[in-house]
Amino acid sequence: MTAEPAVTPHHGPVGEEPDEAARQLYLAVIAAGGRVPTAEVADVDRDALRQLIDIGLLMVNRMDRCYTAVSPRSVSDRLGAELRSEATRLLVRAENLPGALDGLTRAYDTMPRPTDRAGGAVHVEGHVHIRQRISQLASDCRSEVLTAQPGHRPADTLQVALLQDVQLLQRGCSLRTIYQPVALADPPVLAYAEEVTRHGSLIRVLDEPFQRLIVFDRSVAVISANDDNSTAAFITDPATITYLVGTFERDWARADTAGSAAGQAPARTVPDRVGRLLARGLTQRAVATRLGLSERTVAAHISRLRDRYGAQTLFQLGWLMRGARDDR
Repeated sequence: MTAEPAVTPHHGPVGEEPDEAARQLYLAVIAAGGRVPTAEVADVDRDALRQLIDIGLLMVNRMDRCYTAVSPRSVSDRLGAELRSEATRLLVRAENLPGALDGLTRAYDTMPRPTDRAGGAVHVEGHVHIRQRISQLASDCRSEVLTAQPGHRPADTLQVALLQDVQLLQRGCSLRTIYQPVALADPPVLAYAEEVTRHGSLIRVLDEPFQRLIVFDRSVAVISANDDNSTAAFITDPATITYLVGTFERDWARADTAGSAAGQAPARTVPDRVGRLLARGLTQRAVATRLGLSERTVAAHISRLRDRYGAQTLFQLGWLMRGARDDR
């Protein structure tokens, strides 16, 4: 090769470091005495060469038709100064951003909120739309969130909720949640509970049936509007919210702390709870409602319990389990 290879400027980010190929080419130039003729640079090294020139570790000497190595120390000083300048510029932008968006923020805060003609309730259909609306309310929250979460919570929902709730707690908001014992038998829920508790959230466990509920700043309440939670009602009526908050506080006062409930967990597994409720005379549907489980799940637990106790009917199973409880 007799002509100088064409080198297109790399234009990488400020302070970009050379990759491994560029490092090896630089070391090869150093091994050659810090100077290499342009004709001796192979085509396969062109990308690495472009990086080194762009960063400043190699200089082009067109008079001698060669590339000359530059001290990394001087390059480091120059790039460090550029990075500090860029960081200062970004900090200034970050400081000025709230003021720059102030007009838009005021417009958002005064935006007319949709209300239902029936009096302070908006129905939202579809899990995606419901989550989007809840995320918006969480980002607007300024002081307190109350939640009642019966039954299981899907792992993907918990991942979204964890990020959202940690950010909320870091802003100084309070978060209180009531679970049923069956929920805390799920490892994803336990991991979520441990993390939000570390950030200041309070969690209690209530071994009774209750409805799903979220209340933001005691000004907007979210409740399920159908059995499969695919429709939610967003309520803004003050009287209704006062009633729902009162219901939550009543349940909160009767609930156990998560720590004490966790201590009971090994002795009271889900099948044990199913059997305990059967022994009290509850039907399969009533057990499912009480524990926040599907009837199919409860039926599977009952089937295993009948095999364990040799029971032919639900009545016989309940009687046998009642005897087992009395013997303990």
